[in-house]
Amino acid sequence: MWTLLTVSVTQMMVALDATIMSIAIPRAQRDLGFSTSNRQWLITAYVLAFGGLVFVGGRVGDRWGHRRTLMIGLAGFAVASGLGGVAHSLSQLITARALQGASGALCAPAALALLSLRFDEPRERARAFALFGAIGASGTAVGLLLGAALTQWASWRWCLDVNIVLALAALLGALRTPATPSSNATRGFDPVGAVLSGAGWFGVVYGLAHGVHSSWTDRGTWLPLTAGLMFEVWFVLLERGRVDALVPLRLVTERTRLGSLAALFLAAAAFFGVSLFLAVYLQSTLGYTPIRTGVMFLPLIVGIAVSASGASARLWSVVGPRPLVPVGMLLAVMGSVLFTRLPAHPNYWGSVFPGLVLVGLGLGLIVAPASASATAALHSRDAGAASALVNAAQQIGASVGLALLNTIAVESTTRAQNSGASSGLATLHGYSVGFWWAAGLFGLGAIFSLATLESGSPRTLVSSRA
Repeated sequence: MWTLLTVSVTQMMVALDATIMSIAIPRAQRDLGFSTSNRQWLITAYVLAFGGLVFVGGRVGDRWGHRRTLMIGLAGFAVASGLGGVAHSLSQLITARALQGASGALCAPAALALLSLRFDEPRERARAFALFGAIGASGTAVGLLLGAALTQWASWRWCLDVNIVLALAALLGALRTPATPSSNATRGFDPVGAVLSGAGWFGVVYGLAHGVHSSWTDRGTWLPLTAGLMFEVWFVLLERGRVDALVPLRLVTERTRLGSLAALFLAAAAFFGVSLFLAVYLQSTLGYTPIRTGVMFLPLIVGIAVSASGASARLWSVVGPRPLVPVGMLLAVMGSVLFTRLPAHPNYWGSVFPGLVLVGLGLGLIVAPASASATAALHSRDAGAASALVNAAQQIGASVGLALLNTIAVESTTRAQNSGASSGLATLHGYSVGFWWAAGLFGLGAIFSLATLESGSPRTLVSSRA
């Protein structure tokens, strides 16, 4: 009980922090006086630190114990959030966001590892991961809603300070949570692998962020992207056969685990693009306030909760991930296709609501079963590393999806304007093209998950330790 509550609060905190600052950035910019070109770093700093250190965080949990690592990460998250809440300059705020990301890299894989090791009986595991998946998948929308409410009714600083409350609540729960064994006490941390993976992540994310706001042919875009990819290839080559590997490659050679990670990657890439376009459409095109925009996302949250708690919790232990994840992908495809016909005038119930429900129902069938399957059949020595892979797949997917789909939408808008379309119609055309690409990513996820995931009861998979 305490394990599930602690992991749930931690997951909510980490999921919220991915988007809660998005709506607060304009107010922070006005108060601190930094330029528009620099505000992207409030998001990028968090992503860079989280992604660059998440594999290290997973291995720290395997060696020191997942509960202890979780508590250290939660304490760091609370301190970093407090520093950000009293920041008086952009540099202080960026530093706090980076510290949040580094702390998240400790507590996110540790929390998932605790959940994976504590709930290994299929029915209990299905229910636990249904809650975990529902919180993680709806965290983006909840972050938008909470960020809008805090920014409009209190202060943008509360978008950081609210994490102190969540972190302290999770810390209290962690004190009551049974500890897991630290089975890697004699194993090294693979410092070379840590540097290579961190450098590769930095290059890829920096290049993507630069490309969105400049040009993909610009030297500041392709050079870090190329260097980042080269570092990641070097990292993979180095990890092969190493006893102290940061990420043992055997974790991604098993078919179901690979399919689950791919499903999480593709779903995150498509969903973060969809949520971005919808948030901008509701505020910029329809003129909704931030708080009203957040409320408009409630059907998505309800859809995720219903799907995850209903279908995923009851069916994963019986049928396995293969029937669930592809169906979830297809539901998300249908929802994304509905968004391609968004009108220039307000028609929420006819144009936005149905798509939100379908995407929400789809995500509930994707995230929970895929997360449960990706962390099944693990020895305790690999639970942290596998949990780090789950977090990395979602973070990398979100970063790649935002950059790719946003660039495609902007370029489509520009081409439409050059062809003589009005600014409003050109913008809607850009959204439509972006939603079609998101539907394509969900569709690719349906095909790949159908080909790689397993059917039938996962009891044997879960109960046998690798």
